[in-house]
Amino acid sequence: SFDDAMENYRSVLEVVGDLAANFIEPRAMGVDEQGAIFKDGKVHYADGTKKNLEQLSQADLMGMILPRKYGGLNFPFFVYIMSVEMLSRADASLMNIFGLQDIAETIKKFGDEDLSDEFIPKFATGEFTGAMALTEPDAGSDLQAVKLSAYQNEKGEWFLRGVKRFITNGNGQVLLVLARSEAGTRDGRGLSLFACYGDETVKVRRIEHKLGIHGSPTCELQFNDTPAKLVGTRRMGLIKYVLDLMFRARAGVSAQALGISQAAYEEALKYAKERGQFGKPIINLPVVTNMLMDMRTTLESNRTLLYATAITVDLKEKLEEVVEDLKKKGEPWTEVNARVKQITRVANLLTPMTKYIVTEAANKITYDALQIHGGTGYMREFKVERLARDARITN
Repeated sequence: SFDDAMENYRSVLEVVGDLAANFIEPRAMGVDEQGAIFKDGKVHYADGTKKNLEQLSQADLMGMILPRKYGGLNFPFFVYIMSVEMLSRADASLMNIFGLQDIAETIKKFGDEDLSDEFIPKFATGEFTGAMALTEPDAGSDLQAVKLSAYQNEKGEWFLRGVKRFITNGNGQVLLVLARSEAGTRDGRGLSLFACYGDETVKVRRIEHKLGIHGSPTCELQFNDTPAKLVGTRRMGLIKYVLDLMFRARAGVSAQALGISQAAYEEALKYAKERGQFGKPIINLPVVTNMLMDMRTTLESNRTLLYATAITVDLKEKLEEVVEDLKKKGEPWTEVNARVKQITRVANLLTPMTKYIVTEAANKITYDALQIHGGTGYMREFKVERLARDARITN
């Protein structure tokens, strides 16, 4: 029933909040200092990251948005986004691994039944983590320029050959790879999407040494005739599947930015109450009070925007499912489809708008939080310098 569902959402969010506050956040400084390590050709998570992922798996949270038939919780995107915000408030780098549940969701949405049966259950248990292998040295934002090739042997089996760069969690067990399947093409219509394992044919050439989110490994990958499976149909990799994946990812990164912002505000508020200058706590200085008020107002308005966006994405995706069900039953679906088109227009406006507004604000809020700390904020003993570094990746 509706009441049961709401109670379930609340109880799981309490578990997420408990894990974030009492276990993940206390490890965040250690994760930042140790970072992901690349040794003997292998990527190793920081010790704290390993413990975090283990606890999230034990709590059955690694498949929040995945269907129950695969062992997931089947939660709405909206509730998932709330969880991403809380986890990011504790450790922004963890979101870059936890948030890749969207890879399994993409396989479910566009792959066939066999592909879903093969990959999704182990995402739900936390046994698999994933990566979106899109970017290349010469194809950053311009994904139409992707060159990594996908070719078939005489049996029709697919293989991948080429290099990807700046791949978040590129050491994941499952990789979703954008590749050029149509020889001789140069635009997005020659690209298809493939799922493959990060096996011995995928070589991690290096990991990047980044300004922030040190717990999240960013890899350069070389695919050496890697066996792969086509997701959906040929030529639709960029123009449909990756665009859908990015649609959800924008909201996820916005939640990450909001979590970082909230943590920075809390640190600034606490410090301003405790720090005495000129015979009184600095929170009583009008300039500091005004900064804190501005931060709080921005946080609340940004959260409202993000949650509205997440609800719109949920409505869009559920209405799309209703249309497909009606088609299968041979019942009229044009009226529902009109609603789909209307809500899609709203979602297509809100997702990039939210990504822009919330991530830009995260940089301003963390900057101001560091400013309130004065010179001490620049020191590594305080959390705020890490939050300022982590915020920059989001926009």
